[in-house]
Amino acid sequence: MRKRTRYSLLLMLALVVALAVAVYLRQKAPPEVARLLPESDAIIYANLKPLRLATHFDKTVVKRSPEFQQFIDATGIVPERDLDEMAFALHRMDNPRGPNGPVAYSEVFSGRVDGDRLGRYLDSIATARETYAGHVIYTIPVGEAAAGGGRQLRVTQLGYDTVAASNMPTTEQIHSMLDRYRAAASPFSGSSLLSARYSDVPLLSSAWGIGHVGLPFSENGHITVLGLQLPLQEDSTFIASLQYRGTVRLRIEEIAPTEADAAKSAEMLSTLLGVFRSIQRVQRGVPAEAAMEQAIDSLKIEQHKDRAILTGNIPMTLVKQLATPAAELPSPRDAQPH
Repeated sequence: MRKRTRYSLLLMLALVVALAVAVYLRQKAPPEVARLLPESDAIIYANLKPLRLATHFDKTVVKRSPEFQQFIDATGIVPERDLDEMAFALHRMDNPRGPNGPVAYSEVFSGRVDGDRLGRYLDSIATARETYAGHVIYTIPVGEAAAGGGRQLRVTQLGYDTVAASNMPTTEQIHSMLDRYRAAASPFSGSSLLSARYSDVPLLSSAWGIGHVGLPFSENGHITVLGLQLPLQEDSTFIASLQYRGTVRLRIEEIAPTEADAAKSAEMLSTLLGVFRSIQRVQRGVPAEAAMEQAIDSLKIEQHKDRAILTGNIPMTLVKQLATPAAELPSPRDAQPH
């Protein structure tokens, strides 16, 4: 009897340890929507649930176009209310002057979705359909493609709460996401970029990006933001993250080829930051700029070996300003960046 009790206790202990290991591994694993993405040059992920809880941006009244209101009426999906997670894969295009521009996108969205209503809507606007791995892939003309151009969006429902899309010219990426969905049980599946860089993302980050995340802002080989050319190459590798700590903690690391390159980047960015602060001092006292001034004052740039690291704190007042929809959200027909 004593021996049987000992075996029962050992079995229970083994189960508890196995459960603890499983929970730990799941916490360390990338989010599933990111694991489903195909091979790419960069990945950007956002968990909207903490932002929605902190800012209540889903309560904001948004003026919508008739076309987008038609999408909501047909599907029942209100993005600011129903989207929980989203992940984007960025693909550098060989011809930056092609229909997709310099970057194409593959994306996975997770949230509250009425699959039947969404399927009927996609079927009503699709120009072609394909069945792959038991799922229907809808091809929808986007932007100029709707007027006879060459850009198209492929959309498929992966599960009851998950939708995938890609505007790449071929079906390889959408097929890859369907293949990954069938094999998504492993918490460490995913693209080679995710395997190589996700361990660098700070734990409990609500939003992050890895790889060449500057590609959407590339211009003439450099990264350009709001018309300002930054001292960074468009193919610079970054790990960027946002963590909520009462304020939002921003961290951006540039991985440079050498320590000397990292030191040069840190020096140039420090100079640029000084210019920003000088401009901000001129506008000091303007109420709308107070939160931005606080955010800029908190920025700090350091170098650690081959990395130039920018950190800062974004006040919640500024986060709420940025999270408030200033314009209508795009419908699936024109949801892809131009």
